[in-house]
Amino acid sequence: MINTIIFDLGAVLIDWNPHYMYRTLFADEQEMKNFLAEVCTSDWNEEQDAGRPLQEGTDLLVAQFPQHETNIRAFYGRWSEMLGQPFHGTVDVLKRLKASGKYKIYALTNWSAETFPVAVERYDFLSWFDGIVVSGTEKMRKPAPEFYQILLDRYAVNAGEALFIDDNYRNILAAEKMGIKSIHFTSSEQLEVELKGLDII
Repeated sequence: MINTIIFDLGAVLIDWNPHYMYRTLFADEQEMKNFLAEVCTSDWNEEQDAGRPLQEGTDLLVAQFPQHETNIRAFYGRWSEMLGQPFHGTVDVLKRLKASGKYKIYALTNWSAETFPVAVERYDFLSWFDGIVVSGTEKMRKPAPEFYQILLDRYAVNAGEALFIDDNYRNILAAEKMGIKSIHFTSSEQLEVELKGLDII
């Protein structure tokens, strides 16, 4: 019996995309994509999500790619411009789950502790959660099993009674290895169909 729902945030409830900001800096789309694939990469960003200070991560990259200093420093200097709209369909699902009173609802997110307060201020639905575990604060991130365990222990969640929702398949696999039933998120419409199939909404 599912009594706990655990949401990822980015790309599930919040549209975060570096393209939004970098399109104002690059005239050429492919040049921008190359920069994000080769310089300000996902792997580099995830180190900040795992607790490395933004200044340290930025300075390391500037030392490695001094010719890109201005664009590297823009990543966190103008980070708030990478935040888009909420995914309203998923927010609606969250609202209905909360209103039902049947579930404890948590978030488990890979997010820098330094930038997360910006999101909290911008998206009021983040206050609906019974608890949020932020990777940057804990100094570890998905898919490390220890990171999931922090949430389970902190909020006395039984893995066998929880459902985890994430857009990243590696994170889904990690949760399932821990005995947490999971939904690989692709759209709010797909999420609603799967939740109905489980008699959760």
